[in-house]
Amino acid sequence: MGMNGSDVLVLVNTGTDTEPEWIPVGGQRNATVDESVDVIDISSKEQRARRILPGRYSSTLSLDALYVPDNEGYLLLKQAMKNGEPIVVMLKRVNQNFRSATGYITGLSSDYPDQGEATVSITIDIDGEWTDVV
Repeated sequence: MGMNGSDVLVLVNTGTDTEPEWIPVGGQRNATVDESVDVIDISSKEQRARRILPGRYSSTLSLDALYVPDNEGYLLLKQAMKNGEPIVVMLKRVNQNFRSATGYITGLSSDYPDQGEATVSITIDIDGEWTDVV
């Protein structure tokens, strides 16, 4: 059965690993998880067709939100990017956490259009893999 994307929130851990405190990034509008595997080309002159093996797995989380300059989640992400610190994020469906990962903020942009809402876009490169949360 399908799922309403509005039911998914990105949460940031403001606590510790042993005592997490999860807060949402304010004004969320969109979250995209991209996962990919690099290709290792093992082709040779013996065959015309390309031969491949799976290589490294990687993932990124992209988040678009309204710009809320005093939102605690946004401020935490901004500080983590400036300091090069890892962050822990959680994807949460209504009443149910379902994926968690550690990553680094690799992009943060703000958009301030004339007569429009101010927004931010944040890119998080995941360090390792997503963990399913039960």
